[in-house]
Amino acid sequence: MLAARLASAPTLALRLAAGLIVIVAAVLAAAVLAAAVLAGPAAAQASGQGTLEIVSSSGVHAFTVELATNDEERSRGLMFRKELPQGHGMLFDFERDQPVAFWMHNTYISLDMIFIRGDGRILHIAESTEPLSDRLIPSGAPVRAVLEVIAGTARQLGIKPGDRVISPIFGNSR
Repeated sequence: MLAARLASAPTLALRLAAGLIVIVAAVLAAAVLAAAVLAGPAAAQASGQGTLEIVSSSGVHAFTVELATNDEERSRGLMFRKELPQGHGMLFDFERDQPVAFWMHNTYISLDMIFIRGDGRILHIAESTEPLSDRLIPSGAPVRAVLEVIAGTARQLGIKPGDRVISPIFGNSR
């Protein structure tokens, strides 16, 4: 009987070691998942940054912009952000003129959406959009890009449809 117990001891030790490995792996996986959740979507940002200028009747207005140039960045946009400094924004480049529509799903701050044609002219501005709304905000016609800035910016700076946006994506940079 003692011999049977001694013979099964290595098997028991292996089972315990295997169980411990499974537990450690589960704890590590939970820690990685928790870190991703805590970092959350707010930690995600577009891959590039740039600057652009809007030439309006009230002057030239410069913006520092995050560039959303792929489907993942364009679909996330400014979701989950709690703030957006004045003079900053996100430029969504669709690479060619096309009709687009935006929404404010999971977007906590009100924005002005500036819809820009391929020639760099502003087509339409959706001012002071409603945070967290799933209502679609259409471009109204084909556009190359959309600039999102903090709500009230267009009115405050006198930016209107027909104004010119200067940026490398429109082929008119200085």
